[in-house]
Amino acid sequence: MKKITHAVIPVAGFGTRMLPLSKSVPKELLPLGNRPAIHYVVEEAIAAGIKHIVLVGHAQKSAIENYFDINAELDNQLRHKGKDALADSLNWLPEDVTVSMIRQGQPLGLGHAVLAARPIIGEHDFAVLLPDVVLDPFTGDMTADNLAFMLNAFADDAHSQILVEQVADEDVHKYGIAQLNEAFSDTSDVDEADLNASFKVAGFVEKPNLADAPSRLAVVGRYVFSNNIFDYLANTTASVGGEIQLTDAIDALISQHGVDVTTMRGDSYDAGDMRSYMQAFIYFAQQQLANKE
Repeated sequence: MKKITHAVIPVAGFGTRMLPLSKSVPKELLPLGNRPAIHYVVEEAIAAGIKHIVLVGHAQKSAIENYFDINAELDNQLRHKGKDALADSLNWLPEDVTVSMIRQGQPLGLGHAVLAARPIIGEHDFAVLLPDVVLDPFTGDMTADNLAFMLNAFADDAHSQILVEQVADEDVHKYGIAQLNEAFSDTSDVDEADLNASFKVAGFVEKPNLADAPSRLAVVGRYVFSNNIFDYLANTTASVGGEIQLTDAIDALISQHGVDVTTMRGDSYDAGDMRSYMQAFIYFAQQQLANKE
């Protein structure tokens, strides 16, 4: 099986949880320390071997595309002032990495946003990274290891992969929770030895009460899909809120082809929620200041 080199990052959401900050600035460009949140997500993808990143946005998100482009006027001005190192740091994308943007068109949910990338992804298998979720980049190679492990696991058995992490009992109701295949149903707790391990999944329960939760393994926001997920998305009927749900297509994929969950190493931060975003900003800023000392 060919190595996966394509990834989709949906950035079309209005970021209502981050208002008023996100009224005029895309939530993906809100800073974590001295860089926007999406910067870390793209770095994570590149570190795992992704070469073509497709941003799925809308008309008000052109600033994100501009962030990954070269600002020739700014570049020339900085170099004219002898600030070559600063200019180089702004043009940080490797030469062999391409960032494209396509518009979703209509706000019909995450599943529809992923499907909107099909004209660019074509027949390739691909990863999906949700920009609201930022994995801790200050823990050595662990952040990149998660996606790289998922890509390698997919290459081994062609099973789509979904990243999960164990959450506290009081947080179970906030997430989609994995229901593991019967062979792994006793895996209720994950210890250090289980991190970056794959388990076959039977399905997901969306935001269950703790008493009804089949596990404490919550979906993080990193996926690796076989290309046929597009066919399932194209045939998925709009459900909650009139949106095409990615989870509905995943359920169909599980029944026909099998899907695995991969347990996450390191920590994740929800950059799309005001409370956790502020906590993440402080942490990222502290780490960057410490690394400069």
